[in-house]
Amino acid sequence: MKNKNRGLIFDLQRLSLVDGPGGRTVVFLKGCPLACIWCANPELISPDREIILKDKKCALLEKCVEVCPQNAISIMDGQRIIDWDKCDRCGKCADACPSRAIEHIGEYVTTDEIMKVVMQDVRFYRVSGGGLTLSGGDPLSQPEFALTLLKAAKQKKVHTALDTCGFAKWELFKSLLDHTDLLLYDIKHIDSARHKEITGEPNELILSNLQKTAAGSDSRSGLKIWIRYPLIPDINDGDDDIDNLCRFVADLGPLVEKIALLPYHDLGAEKYAAVGRKYSLAKTSPHPNEIVSKIKARVESYGLVAGIGGGK
Repeated sequence: MKNKNRGLIFDLQRLSLVDGPGGRTVVFLKGCPLACIWCANPELISPDREIILKDKKCALLEKCVEVCPQNAISIMDGQRIIDWDKCDRCGKCADACPSRAIEHIGEYVTTDEIMKVVMQDVRFYRVSGGGLTLSGGDPLSQPEFALTLLKAAKQKKVHTALDTCGFAKWELFKSLLDHTDLLLYDIKHIDSARHKEITGEPNELILSNLQKTAAGSDSRSGLKIWIRYPLIPDINDGDDDIDNLCRFVADLGPLVEKIALLPYHDLGAEKYAAVGRKYSLAKTSPHPNEIVSKIKARVESYGLVAGIGGGK
């Protein structure tokens, strides 16, 4: 049986200014139900603990080769090689590496441990309008733990934000919403077939959950919604893509405060090989600022509030 008071996180970041309003403590939970081809954090997609390579630190001491039970690691031509098809991510290589050229990804923590850190900045939350943000990955990959964290924060009167793609059964999703003040909701593409091509899953459930949320209820009367839309060149940035997005969002009603446009960047590209994944957008360049500004203006032409980036 899973322990709802214990979860697997990648990081816990204090005083973030880009994951909701004000200064926030952000908990990055491991695991995501989608696998977006542009994901900047491929090490968070798997819900399990795994390893990441730090090749620049490798001293070729071969300790990893000696302990690997799958014989997945070798040294060839002065370079460490990992056969990812053989690797089962057991982490014994990371434990044995004296130079930390292989590291674990993911740490098990308890609700109490996280809340101890969260409460260190409670005065700053009050001044800045900040609070706790659950992000990832996606918190819906660990729903019981996420729910426990949200409840604990609300008991301490800390503002809560949930950053998610919404890919979960409505009953489960709603249980988290009942303890959420701000929903940071990711829409990747309005067209379901295209959505499946670029994320691995269709979007009917995602859009339906957002529509149900925006319809509101007495139990969620204080909830606000920010739509987060990644701008990926030649994937979801066309005029039709933006128009279809805006028409959908415009019908959601007053709970939606704005659309946050998140320009594509390739800062996570090098991490793909380091965790045994392939990056398919290696030849994609970020939008020039003037293109992002034009897209923002197009969104605003629908009477919607638009911003660039994830902060207030």
